[in-house]
Amino acid sequence: MLGLRNDECRKSQAAAATIYSFVLSHSFVIRHATFVIIFTNVIELPAPHFDLAMTLDSGQVFHWEKIGKGFGGGIGDRAAYLEQRGDVLRAKVASASSRSLRRDAQDAHATIAHYFALDHPLEEICASFPKDPVMNAARDFCRGLRIIRQPKWECLATFICSSMKQVAHIRQISLALRKRFGQQRKIGDRRVYTFPSAPRLARASERELRECKLGYRAENLRSAARLVTSGKANLEAWSALADAELQKQLCALPGVGPKIANCVMLFAYERLRAFPIDVWIERVLRQQYFPSRKKVTAQRLREFSETYFGEHGGYAQQYLFHHARTALRK
Repeated sequence: MLGLRNDECRKSQAAAATIYSFVLSHSFVIRHATFVIIFTNVIELPAPHFDLAMTLDSGQVFHWEKIGKGFGGGIGDRAAYLEQRGDVLRAKVASASSRSLRRDAQDAHATIAHYFALDHPLEEICASFPKDPVMNAARDFCRGLRIIRQPKWECLATFICSSMKQVAHIRQISLALRKRFGQQRKIGDRRVYTFPSAPRLARASERELRECKLGYRAENLRSAARLVTSGKANLEAWSALADAELQKQLCALPGVGPKIANCVMLFAYERLRAFPIDVWIERVLRQQYFPSRKKVTAQRLREFSETYFGEHGGYAQQYLFHHARTALRK
């Protein structure tokens, strides 16, 4: 078996210049008397106009960990370690054992490119932003930040857990859920945990979820998981809905209001007009765009954001959010 895999590996390396696979490591686990072989794809992707570190630290996802010069985490059910070297993204991705190494490497390449939206015309998107001093400063600060395409259930569940929480706390909750209810994957000698499926969380008790520091969000998460598991909330089918109807369906779920619905629309459904308004964005809008107005309703802020920032409002929001949360508070 090992010989066959090595043969596949050599064929894969000969067939492609930037997609290649090899046996990363092996270890002998004495406790279980098990010989473990870890097959890993190493791929390189062109990634112009992309900042990996900024994208992963911009409050879209909460499970990636800084490891050495790169980041370790998961994309769906696959473990990955990523490093950026200039305009090239180098990734080590845990292999799917049921596939040939060549096919698996090609799938990994496509998965990473899709996840980080490397096909988005980022320069054109940034050029479409309003030309005001606040937006200009955010755009210049956030060059290379891309909107990640997240798995729908993972994104929805994570943002249900995020209600009234800071980014550091959301990271803790995400990791606790993954360790307790997810599946373990390995990338080299690192352990990575997948986000638990809706059926798995639907079976969890409220007490078990509260032990992951969810508080009152535990019942909301479990109820949402049950709706998704039963098919009453068909997240995949909702992809065909218009923006207004999609938001309506999302807001009908437990623990989901306009802000969380817009986050899910932006990060999971790629609705790039969606403009989530949290405390950071509300502060920016009130102070920078309505400085002389003492009272501005939430509805007025939503209407202004939709018309002023336009079809790429989601990108504008993410740039304003990250700039405010990092540069402006220093």
